[in-house]
Amino acid sequence: MAKTAHALHILVKHQNQAEDIVSQLKKGAKFQTLAKKYSTCSSGKKGGDLGEFKRGQMVPQFDKVCFNAEVLTPHIVKTRFGWHVVKVLYRT
Repeated sequence: MAKTAHALHILVKHQNQAEDIVSQLKKGAKFQTLAKKYSTCSSGKKGGDLGEFKRGQMVPQFDKVCFNAEVLTPHIVKTRFGWHVVKVLYRT
């Protein structure tokens, strides 16, 4: 079972905006570019990079995606902060 994950994310206010971002990613847009353009999180300035974090450090819904969903595939998750497009780079 993985103890840490490294992820990128883009935080937006609306589900349809998150879905649009995923659509752009599927068409070849760069995650970091979209994060800088759309993310309301301060990590957007770093291309959405959250760095490596431990299991349980993030809110439960976000944590679940980061430690269970497919790696390198964008996923949409809702938390109390808004809608996240999450891309897990790796787990250790």
